[in-house]
Amino acid sequence: MTIESPPLAEAAKIAPPKKKKNRLRLHVRRALHSWQLYVLLAPAVVYVVIFKYWPMYGAQIAFRDYNPALGFAGSPWVGLEHFVRFVTSFQFERLIVNTLTVNSLGLLIAFPVPIILALVVNQLQSERFKKFTQTVLYSPSFISVVVVVGMIFLLFSPRSGIVNNAIVAFGGEPVFFMGSPEWFRPLYIGSDIWQTAGFSMIVYLAALTAIDPSLHEAARVDGANKWQRIRHIDIPGIMPVITILFILAIGNLFNLGFEKVLLMQTDLNLPTSEVIQTYVYKIGLQQAQFSYSAAIGLFNSLINLVLLLTFNWVAKRAGQSTLW
Repeated sequence: MTIESPPLAEAAKIAPPKKKKNRLRLHVRRALHSWQLYVLLAPAVVYVVIFKYWPMYGAQIAFRDYNPALGFAGSPWVGLEHFVRFVTSFQFERLIVNTLTVNSLGLLIAFPVPIILALVVNQLQSERFKKFTQTVLYSPSFISVVVVVGMIFLLFSPRSGIVNNAIVAFGGEPVFFMGSPEWFRPLYIGSDIWQTAGFSMIVYLAALTAIDPSLHEAARVDGANKWQRIRHIDIPGIMPVITILFILAIGNLFNLGFEKVLLMQTDLNLPTSEVIQTYVYKIGLQQAQFSYSAAIGLFNSLINLVLLLTFNWVAKRAGQSTLW
């Protein structure tokens, strides 16, 4: 007598696979085998959960008429009322334009600067001069934002500032830079380049060191000059880093350095210096409109998230390096 084998579907029902259980056991064994690494990771995970994810519970006040006496859950639900109020307010257009203008100009002007600096410094032949140049360019990153803004006020003071003294020496009239709305953006972007370009340059220099030196040797043998080697070897070699940092910069397009803007802000330059972050500070802390300010901050974060996802998708479609 021959025994017929059951069909495949019936056999699968009779003997279901245990892949999921086996995978779970495998992960548990790996975790127990490397428990020391998880112990080292635990403080960072606890920090992120407590200070990054747990505060998200309070984001619900953007949809409530928050009253500290009633708490988060006890405050009445108002839905999108605060969002509609912000979008229809007379401040909306000015805040969006100011924030987007400063960040867009900063991205357009400041983003290529560290790339150019890294390419130039990488071509220096003297190692001693190369290290000295890196130190000089990187040093402003250690200066506090408060000190930088204080330097700006001193240098561009209408009476004792060295810039206005030079203007007067050449026969011009002193300019009240910190009180002129049209000068806020150039001063902010220029000082930001001076302070942060050196730090970003180090990132690109690290990427340049990963390029195979044999490519440059082969290019020299073929008669390529420095510009041709930079164009065809260095720039393509650091392009993945450039793409990732550009995506991150786009994801922060509506985020501006709050401390620096607030410190540089005066009553006279408010038409161009009032941005979303400073407005949230004034509305939320100075005027105690917690729900309204939370709605503005959440609106700003959602725009940044959409921009980040969009440009990450565009980079993936273009075949470039992406965040995920």
